[in-house]
Formats: sequence, C-alpha cells, structure tokens
Amino acid sequence: VQLQASGGGLVQPGGSLRLSCAASDFNLDYYAIGWFRQAPGKEREGVSCISISDGNTKYVDSVKGRFTISVDNAKRTVDLQMNSLIPEDTAVYYCAAAPSPSCTVEFDWLYDYWGRGTQVTVSS
Repeated sequence: VQLQASGGGLVQPGGSLRLSCAASDFNLDYYAIGWFRQAPGKEREGVSCISISDGNTKYVDSVKGRFTISVDNAKRTVDLQMNSLIPEDTAVYYCAAAPSPSCTVEFDWLYDYWGRGTQVTVSS
C-alpha cells in the first residue's frame, strides 16, 4: 500500500489549494481515506475523511464550509479542495488509509497506511 500526497504550496490568506492523495498497490474501494495535518509545535489533527464505499464524508469543525473532500475515480485519487485559507491552516498535510468501511477524523490510530506529507503555508 502506497500513498502519495501532493499539491501543497504557499498561498495568501483567502486563497485556495487542492491537495491530491494518490493510492497505489491496493483497492481503494475497501478503505476510508483521511486527511490529517500537523502544525509546528502542535499535535496531529484530523481534517477530513471519506468512506470510499458509500461516499460519506466528515470534517473537523474548523474547516467546515471551506474544505471539500472528494474521490476522483478516473485518477484513483482522493482530493482535498481547500478554499478561504487562513494562516491557521498552515501545516504539513498527510493522507492516510484505514481498512474500514467508515471513516473518522478523531482517531488517527485507525489508519494503517500513511503517505509522506505536503507542506501548506498560508501567509501574506
């Protein structure tokens, strides 16, 4: 199982970025995919997740209405569209896979597979 996150970068407050999580060597359909982030000096937190089997999604309160998680079936990626970015969104973002039909943003220990992170910096 391999995951690769991409799409990070430097953006001004109010701007947008789209992160992509590419999955290889496993059948995405049987997993839940989560996006997590870790800012310097802070604990890792769950941002959003999606259950591939039924499309159910979850978001941490701080990103609701600004972030959208989705599956690109053609590319076999799970994307995180981030709009109205604020400096507090600055962090390294990771995608992870859990062998579960349902997803959670609360318990990162349920996720068995993790990709390398991508840096998101929101600054003027």
